[in-house]
Amino acid sequence: MLGARQGTVLITGGAGFIGRHLAKALLSAGYRVRVLDNFLEQVHGTAPDRSVLAPEVTLIEGDVRDGAAVKRALEGATHVVHLAAEVGVGQSMYAVDHYVSVNDYGTAVLFQALIERPVRRVVVASSMSIYGEGLYRTVEGDVAEGIRRPGLLDPVDAAGRPLVPAPTPEWKNSTLASVYALTKYVQERLTLTLAPAYGMEGVALRLWNVYGPGQALSNPYTGVLAIFASRLHNGQPPMIFEDGLQRRDFVHVGDVVQAFVLALEHPAAPGNVYNVASGEHRTVRDVARLLAGAMGRENIDPEITGKVRSGDIRHCIADIGRIQDELGYAPRHDFSEGLAELAAWVAQQQALDRVAEARADLEKRGLVA
Repeated sequence: MLGARQGTVLITGGAGFIGRHLAKALLSAGYRVRVLDNFLEQVHGTAPDRSVLAPEVTLIEGDVRDGAAVKRALEGATHVVHLAAEVGVGQSMYAVDHYVSVNDYGTAVLFQALIERPVRRVVVASSMSIYGEGLYRTVEGDVAEGIRRPGLLDPVDAAGRPLVPAPTPEWKNSTLASVYALTKYVQERLTLTLAPAYGMEGVALRLWNVYGPGQALSNPYTGVLAIFASRLHNGQPPMIFEDGLQRRDFVHVGDVVQAFVLALEHPAAPGNVYNVASGEHRTVRDVARLLAGAMGRENIDPEITGKVRSGDIRHCIADIGRIQDELGYAPRHDFSEGLAELAAWVAQQQALDRVAEARADLEKRGLVA
């Protein structure tokens, strides 16, 4: 695209869901690819499948918090995509030290090594979670920031009138509602602060709900569609907190890979933050039913718990105008076709359903009410 495809891209956490798809795309584009991954059991199981990475990928097994491993991985690298992170809002609210250690200390270790071995560009995976509640519009049509009040599911204005969810652009203030969101914000800020200070270019991509084949089906704190798919695959109803009417944007991993390649290559990207999503939004309840249909489990209705989980937000839908206008990003994956693809892949997998266990962990700590 831009004549930069002669380098070596290090992908931290590159054996994970997004990383393996990105590695394949970068190899096809002519890059050399190196992956640093610790094959965490919660994500990869007790017998990790290293064959998910192409033979052309150089694999270095190690933790992003291990300075020696990071330095080895950076030898000769020209670009870095920083995906290594613990994911999951719920778990972050009680595994606080672990999330801060992996996500923020790990990013600090990476940049400490980059000071000695700078690269051209660093692209970090941030998250829509840093917004907290998305933007809303009042009954008069004015833009407002939503705040959830105790006992109310949907944010209201000062007069108690309902607010309508509106697309959330990158300029919205961050309202960090979970430890996970806090750690992703720190990852983002470290990248955009330290990269230019040492002659590198930094870009942050705020990812919405990513889905597609290759998700960690046995991890109860991963993406919501993977959690639903695991339940349905085992003949169990998807479990939904609140009333299921919370709205989200679900983006196919192929479109996310497109965004990362653009962020690595486009001259307009450095120094900026971009939303990465599909530009469409749906209720979580509707998505659970659509997935059940795609998996041939139409007879299984979702379980609506009516309970609120600490750290969750009500609505956050994406404004993707900036990445479209500045980088030429264009979502290409139809949601129905993406669900069919996911369903076909899940049908060939084994998945341990750990959702009840995860829910019990939250409830005993008072994080579900």
